[in-house]
Amino acid sequence: MGIRVDDVSRALIVNSAMSAVERNQRLLILNVNAQLLNLAATRKWLRELFERADISFCDGAGAQLASLLLTGIVPHRTTPPEWIDELAVGLAPRRASVYWLDGSDEMVAQAASNFHRRHGLPIAGYHHGYFDTTVGSAANQKLVDEINAASPDVLLVTMGMPRQEQWLNDHWHLLNARVAVTAGALVDHVAGRAHRPPRWVANLGLEWLVRLVREPRRLWRRYLIGLPVLATRVLRERVRLTRQQSISARDPA
Repeated sequence: MGIRVDDVSRALIVNSAMSAVERNQRLLILNVNAQLLNLAATRKWLRELFERADISFCDGAGAQLASLLLTGIVPHRTTPPEWIDELAVGLAPRRASVYWLDGSDEMVAQAASNFHRRHGLPIAGYHHGYFDTTVGSAANQKLVDEINAASPDVLLVTMGMPRQEQWLNDHWHLLNARVAVTAGALVDHVAGRAHRPPRWVANLGLEWLVRLVREPRRLWRRYLIGLPVLATRVLRERVRLTRQQSISARDPA
């Protein structure tokens, strides 16, 4: 479907990020879920962004099932709230700095403060996610300049899909940051505004259902329409691949 889903564990993600910071290398880490797969179906730039990503990890049961049906691989499924504390513990001896980009002024400030208090990592800065992301706009350029001046080791971009991906697609090559991560609702969790369901719910792949029950007005379209749309796309792609394999078997090159 044009999006690579890497079979990477949360330990590999954490170790890769720590290595990039230690070696002063750049690393782009993107999350893949059902919503992202639907968005990528009609956005060439999004598929191209994921081709440039260093790590694209599975962040949902929908993406995991799609990978199984289309490639036969069941990738590890993980989400940033599961491993962000592990990353912080690993980065603490290096005094690595973190820049937060998302949420309202109050919420992103609370997330940055909580994270600093919990782990002692320097706050490189934070900025709300409600600004004109147009390339060349005054607000956007001011933010880019601020991030570059801060030179964060880790940049957490959690402005929602596809806004966060579009912004990174336009600006990653301009940013003076070692590691950039798209991290979903991480700011909400760290700020204490959202809480993860019990582990067994996530293991069953039903975390989306809990989120839908908690925020039906905001999420009903994403799940009640988006999941059937994704299922249709995956089945069509599976049929296409099966036919292609059948033709190749009958008429080998």
